[in-house]
Amino acid sequence: MSKEKNNDIENFRKKIEEDTRPWGKFRSYPYEQARSIKIITVNPGAALSLQYHHNRSEFWVVLDEGLEATIAERVWQPEEGEEIFVPQKAPHRLRCHGKKKARVMEIWIGDSDESDIVRLKDDYGRVYS
Repeated sequence: MSKEKNNDIENFRKKIEEDTRPWGKFRSYPYEQARSIKIITVNPGAALSLQYHHNRSEFWVVLDEGLEATIAERVWQPEEGEEIFVPQKAPHRLRCHGKKKARVMEIWIGDSDESDIVRLKDDYGRVYS
């Protein structure tokens, strides 16, 4: 991984704050660099495109069990609550292998929009960029 990508990861993680309260805790994520914050829901048996982005990295927080994550060469089943940094230009994909819908919160880091998707594989016949 390049030094620049490592710096993006380190800078983002340094700004995550956690506070404990009598009722539990919360984690606060930096939003200064965020271009979009969304909740992605993946249907059982469905998958997003294997894709990468020229102009953004992504930070995912897994909200439900049942997902398979692919980041570059690594493929695994993340745990609920797991936090995943997706470096800019790294091929990535989410797949739902469970029997129920599964969600991830996605924060875009960098100046980007929906047109910054380079599809490498797509199960739905969408055009590769």
